[in-house]
Amino acid sequence: MALLEIRDIHTYYGAIHALRGVTMSVEEGEIVTLIGSNGAGKSTTLRTISGLLRPRQGEIHLRGKRIDGLRPHEIVELGVCQSPEGRRVFARMTVHENLEMGAFSRREKVPTADYDRVYDLFPRLRERTAQRAGTLSGGEQQMLAIGRALMSAPKVLLLDEPSMGLAPILVEQIFTIIKTINESGTTVLLVEQNALMALGIANRGYILQSGEIVLTDTAAVLAGNEAVQRAYLGGD
Repeated sequence: MALLEIRDIHTYYGAIHALRGVTMSVEEGEIVTLIGSNGAGKSTTLRTISGLLRPRQGEIHLRGKRIDGLRPHEIVELGVCQSPEGRRVFARMTVHENLEMGAFSRREKVPTADYDRVYDLFPRLRERTAQRAGTLSGGEQQMLAIGRALMSAPKVLLLDEPSMGLAPILVEQIFTIIKTINESGTTVLLVEQNALMALGIANRGYILQSGEIVLTDTAAVLAGNEAVQRAYLGGD
């Protein structure tokens, strides 16, 4: 049984058929990446998993439990949390308050070690705990968005375009941290336009075109696929 399983999902925006029978799975301990061009349906897939969009057809299961009919906060409580595209930090709250908001679904007292884990992953945030999130740089806000999601203690971390708008040196840093998060026991589903970096850390990948999965394989095989190279990796 896969940790996260998406079966024949059809999602609409009004009359627009955005996802057309998407089927994919994420095994426990994996990094799985979802690759596609703008408008392919990558963010829609994550929003559907998170409960922000309701599919008209299909099922989503977490460890065998169906979650596609649940409300977003209930899905977070079960262990699926998303770091959204565009960061969307709480600009007027401090860094530490943003992390506290990330832990809102946890019913037990959040141990100090969980905050320390985020601050160890992102030392810049430790230096800015009392600073308002809206005054952080783009890279720091991205770190905060990921850290906030981690505070929910997710079984599956959904990352939507974590490298968007970042300088190359920060992109490398973010991907190194994603790998560290995974190695510490968190399963990751990664949506990323930087296909080369994504395939470099992922175990497996799915290629999404016009709302449909058109190819899936190990990350290494996809990176060596000529059609994938031409479309997403800058190959000739």
